[in-house]
Amino acid sequence: MTRSLAGRTVVVTRPAERAARLVRTLRQRGAEPILAPAIELRPVRSAALTRALRDLAAGDFAWVLLTSPATVRMLDERLDGPVDVRAMVAAIGEGTAAAFERWAARQPDLIPKAFTVAALARAFPRGTGRVLCARADIAPDGLEDALEAKGWTPLRVDAYRTVFPRTLPAEARAALEDGAVDAITFTSASTVRGFINALGANGLRGNPKVVCIGPVTAKEARAHGLTVHAVANPHTTDGLVAALERALKPRRGAAPG
Repeated sequence: MTRSLAGRTVVVTRPAERAARLVRTLRQRGAEPILAPAIELRPVRSAALTRALRDLAAGDFAWVLLTSPATVRMLDERLDGPVDVRAMVAAIGEGTAAAFERWAARQPDLIPKAFTVAALARAFPRGTGRVLCARADIAPDGLEDALEAKGWTPLRVDAYRTVFPRTLPAEARAALEDGAVDAITFTSASTVRGFINALGANGLRGNPKVVCIGPVTAKEARAHGLTVHAVANPHTTDGLVAALERALKPRRGAAPG
């Protein structure tokens, strides 16, 4: 594997439990990753979620939508087994699809070509019946309206809570203050919000490159005044690393910065 990122310092804002593959790939490319989780995902315990999962196990939903691996973990923790998921399954992203496949020993029935909620809404077929939308508490509105317009009866429930840290880890904070960071990666709009919140009034020093996993994340970064230098395509971990390589590639005739 090429060491295309040798000598580069990259801040990883992904939740710690989901960052292992990205960190490993960065190290293989010669980079020095610094973990700075900008969000923490915590399970939800609510009567609404309990009722929804009971109905799912009873076969009362035609579809269940999975928008992140965290939702798959919730199903694993709360259901007696994948046999309880009798519904058709739609998953956003290769990570979510792979997590479901490992758990249920079958592939999702629908994976949109672009790994975004908007793409899922476009790809979803017309029909009737109940659709379980188990999502993050801060996930934006709009998906359920799109499904309803196609004839479905969506039910949205919170599958997990998103908690923002008050400050960044000491290592990340020191590297950012010293201007020693070459790039910062963002893997969701919420990681952007969490990072900016934890960064505080100090701002960024050294002009690190901002690299986002997809257009929704990039839009959020720009809304917070950040210049986005590269967006992953496809919107995957490998796509994110390739976008990092593009953003950090020295200009012809220039020394690496």
